[in-house]
Amino acid sequence: MSVDPSTTTAVVDVTDATFEDEVVRRSETTPVVVDLWAPWCGPCRQLGPLLEAAVGATEGRVVLAKVNVDENPQVSASFQVQGIPAVYALRDGKVVDGFVGAQGAAAVEAFVARLLPSEAELELAALVEAGDQASLRRALELDPGHAAATVALAELLVGSGATEEAIRLLGRIPESAETRRVAALARTGDDALGDDVDTRLDALLDRVKDDEDARREFLDVLELLGPGDPRTPRYRKALTARLF
Repeated sequence: MSVDPSTTTAVVDVTDATFEDEVVRRSETTPVVVDLWAPWCGPCRQLGPLLEAAVGATEGRVVLAKVNVDENPQVSASFQVQGIPAVYALRDGKVVDGFVGAQGAAAVEAFVARLLPSEAELELAALVEAGDQASLRRALELDPGHAAATVALAELLVGSGATEEAIRLLGRIPESAETRRVAALARTGDDALGDDVDTRLDALLDRVKDDEDARREFLDVLELLGPGDPRTPRYRKALTARLF
């Protein structure tokens, strides 16, 4: 079941098949509380309504993911569950808090409250959401290592022709698929994926062994093509053959 952010209760039933999307990826933008339970578990039935009430009070700022451990053994195994009810909180794809066993309403409310973003985090999120240069620069003043703001600002800079600043900016955060893509765009320009991309790659391939600039440009074009383009693995294989 999908979550409607306009409702006051954000509850989703999660399975082994949907756990990655509904919990891990969702937690990158919204804290997720995972409730591991089973129909035969008395304490689970007592705890469930308390969790739903506490999460509902956040008005969508926290999501509750309920997992029936009898029907979803892979999720249970991933948490190394020894007993239920077991509750875990995830932010940014990582477990940040948790408890095992029944808890009272006050303890559950405090557990959920710890997941709510601070005023500073809300301001930062609003700036990144705004997405203009001024907002993104302000976001980076508040958090110089904010990856999403850095990539977004670098892409805007590339679009305005400030490619050197964009590349310097990307160098301040750990490399990722997004940083490589924007850096490649900064170095190659908007026409890198024009109609003659195959011709361009073939010409570069003849020079990659002895020309470092050609090799860098070749790799940048492949970065922009992305792993989903069938030409990418073919040309990477051709590059390896030329170099080795």
